[in-house]
Amino acid sequence: MLDISLKDQLKNIFAVLEAQYTLDIAVAPQHESRQELTEMLADVAECTDKISCRIREGKELEFALLKNGEPTGIKFRGVPNGHEFTSLLLAIMNADGKGKNFPDETICNRVKALKGPIHLTTYVSLTCTNCPDVVQALNAMATLNPQIHHEMVDGAIYQDEVEELKIQGVPSVFADGKLIHVGRGEFGELLNKLEAQYGIQENTLETKEKSYDVIVLGGGPAGSAAAIYSARKGLNVAVIAERIGGQVKETVGIENLISVPETTGNQLADNLRTHLQCYPIDLLEHRRIEKIELKDKQKELSTATGEKFSAPAVIVATGASWRKLNVPGEAEYIGRGVAFCPHCDGPFYKGKHVAVVGGGNSGIEAAIDLAGICSKVTVLEFLDHLKADQVLQEKLKSLPNVEVFVSSQTLEVIGNGDKVTGIRVKNRATEEARTIELDGIFVQIGLMPNSGVFREVVDTNRMGEIAIDTHCRTNIPGIYAAGDVSTVPYKQIIIAMGEGAKAALSAFEDRMRGAI
Repeated sequence: MLDISLKDQLKNIFAVLEAQYTLDIAVAPQHESRQELTEMLADVAECTDKISCRIREGKELEFALLKNGEPTGIKFRGVPNGHEFTSLLLAIMNADGKGKNFPDETICNRVKALKGPIHLTTYVSLTCTNCPDVVQALNAMATLNPQIHHEMVDGAIYQDEVEELKIQGVPSVFADGKLIHVGRGEFGELLNKLEAQYGIQENTLETKEKSYDVIVLGGGPAGSAAAIYSARKGLNVAVIAERIGGQVKETVGIENLISVPETTGNQLADNLRTHLQCYPIDLLEHRRIEKIELKDKQKELSTATGEKFSAPAVIVATGASWRKLNVPGEAEYIGRGVAFCPHCDGPFYKGKHVAVVGGGNSGIEAAIDLAGICSKVTVLEFLDHLKADQVLQEKLKSLPNVEVFVSSQTLEVIGNGDKVTGIRVKNRATEEARTIELDGIFVQIGLMPNSGVFREVVDTNRMGEIAIDTHCRTNIPGIYAAGDVSTVPYKQIIIAMGEGAKAALSAFEDRMRGAI
């Protein structure tokens, strides 16, 4: 099942394994995916004498990962191919202490301090590009804390469970039967939710303040450029971010990064991390700054978990996040009919009627993608014209199952308590309101700057963007902003990179002349 080249790669990867691992398979004799699963796992086991398979009769289809005969707390209910094949490999490598996706020591200690037992279940789609991040993060937590148990469930195989739980978005994470998360999620975000539900053993955690010459907030294109340029000046630099890559990880294809004809968001994020690791930069992921204080020339930053950092220069490159409709019903039905990623959640609406709210490039691209699997797509645009590129509009017009309504204001998301059943909109020209019956709503109305915690410290515009001058300086000496969080026009990757470099050079110049 696995080709020769992949097996050769696995042999090299598994060469460092020290413990013995068992893929403990339980599968019904007549299950339609039995052969696919057993052949794939047998091929994996063939690549090293440290992995073996044990097959026994089960009710459906699943396998657990054992280390030296003992459970690791990690289980897969499904065939982990596609994007989830990496999740299987990382689970094995992490269990052996050779994994690459463990966070830093402070975050690991927070995981170890979680009170258990905790039983987690993540429902995924094998076509979802966001699901592996969540699966791998929770598998890593299970490796760190023996009180945590995590299983990945392929929703396509266990459709009865998906229907019973009324799941309409992936990944969907349940903690002891309670839905705690839907959609893209980072290690830190998931950890925060588990801490809120289960609590932590406070006496096991130590906090201490760390000081730097420059602290960069955000790990996307702007933040990465700022950190690299600062480090190249010989400064002591830290990057504090929810994730390296930032918003770019949600971009499937990138074709306008000059000198790179084509890449993906995930590949670019990996390249940013690789470049950052070429320098002595502290990468502090899975954190969100919740407080900033000015003390003389020092800026003191605090996280929700009590960590404190200080520096005379802070470069804010926290980017932007998907804007929400903020209408009644939206929050209640996120993951149950309200979605933000057509690539991940589109398959749940095969043969159904959906709406796409937003007529920009992202909205029209989503509508085109969804038209290939949905029975009908309704595009709703607030303005009196679509904002997308003409080539996308022409493609949209050629699709027979798409309808477009401009001057349409969304008033309410309507549901029956379990899932979305419609959307209420108003024609801004006639003031007439009506309800459109449908099965799902994809929100694609642009981005909102992640500037919340800084708005009381530096000047921002009406949209919340941090106001900067031509050198990325804010109104507060020693605080700079770069990329999508700032007032710089044209939110593009290449512009964000240049702005990050400019902010770092401005900070260094100010340092040299004693301004900070």
